[in-house]
Amino acid sequence: MKIRALRTFLVPPRWLFLKIETDEGLCGWGEPVLEGRAHTVAAAVDELSDCLIGKDPLPVEDHWTVLYRGGFYRGGGVHMSAIAGIDQALWDLRGKAFGQPVHALLGGPVRERIRMYRWVGGDRPQRLAQGALEAVSLGYTALKMNGTEELQYLDTFAKIDALSKNVAAVREAVGSDFGIAVDFHGRVHRPMAKQLFAELEQYNLMFIEEPLLSEHADALRDIASQSKIPIALGERLYSRWDFKKILESGYVDIVQPDPSHAGGITETRKIAAMAECYDVATALHCPLGPIALAVCLQLDAVCYNAVIQEHSLGIHYNEKKDLLDYLTDPSVFQFDNGYMKIPQGPGLGIEVNEEYVVRQAEIGHRWRNPLWRHTDGSVAEW
Repeated sequence: MKIRALRTFLVPPRWLFLKIETDEGLCGWGEPVLEGRAHTVAAAVDELSDCLIGKDPLPVEDHWTVLYRGGFYRGGGVHMSAIAGIDQALWDLRGKAFGQPVHALLGGPVRERIRMYRWVGGDRPQRLAQGALEAVSLGYTALKMNGTEELQYLDTFAKIDALSKNVAAVREAVGSDFGIAVDFHGRVHRPMAKQLFAELEQYNLMFIEEPLLSEHADALRDIASQSKIPIALGERLYSRWDFKKILESGYVDIVQPDPSHAGGITETRKIAAMAECYDVATALHCPLGPIALAVCLQLDAVCYNAVIQEHSLGIHYNEKKDLLDYLTDPSVFQFDNGYMKIPQGPGLGIEVNEEYVVRQAEIGHRWRNPLWRHTDGSVAEW
């Protein structure tokens, strides 16, 4: 069996799908997207395809090594996202070739299902209590919300009060046993961090996410030493080498690699294994499409330290299209009592509706994240 072609599809609301075709008719699907840079990643996939056309698709580890080490320049969001989608598609293809789910080829599952959390509130936190109650009614046992809007290096206590009131409203709505994660999206700067997170201690949070940008991870020392709330980050780290210093520092309790950004199944599993050596949990980042979610579930099946899974069903980004729209059989994602079952079909365990993908690719997208500015006109972290 030889690889015949790599075809990318830019589909709404903000995704990029990849299909790897072979001369024997088998195909594999991946999701190589960096949100807001989908066209750039598609170009990178096209460049990397030179390493794959005409090759046997089954030696996935060797292909990954060639795609990463075969070029003089390596790493970063675009390169690693391109590798990620290719790697996912190769694993999907390999699973289909052997008639087994990916997790079976990785040694078999350590769990049958994984706890899920639901997003509420949008980019600028609003309708939080209502969204929290909706999550409860749908059977979730955990949710995640954005913590703040724009936040300057030194900002007003009014914003701290607003954060506290928002979290208090959610806690009151869901009760004491419900998991609440607060995502700060890297919007907080070091001078505000101590005050902000001290205010959150009273709400018994599941974790705080990206309390600072990953490039300022050394400053997590002060937060970790003063707060009992678990700290999570990692969606903007792209390889085991990026995670190396984070794990060695000892300040992070949960790592969040994104298998569509961090080199795919091959690399993300290694990152999770590294984290396990430091007794750090894994919660895979996934505000993306159906292929990305299927990939995460295959990894959740085999990573012992996987604790909870993100997904984009009903997320604020998916205004016109949702991830189930692109599947022939949406029921493959079986959600029950706050958990999702690991798909058992061959490969990634899903069947992509290719006809629908082709139609939506004719529409495409040029999604860009919002550009925010502070009241003084300077650019704010989104």
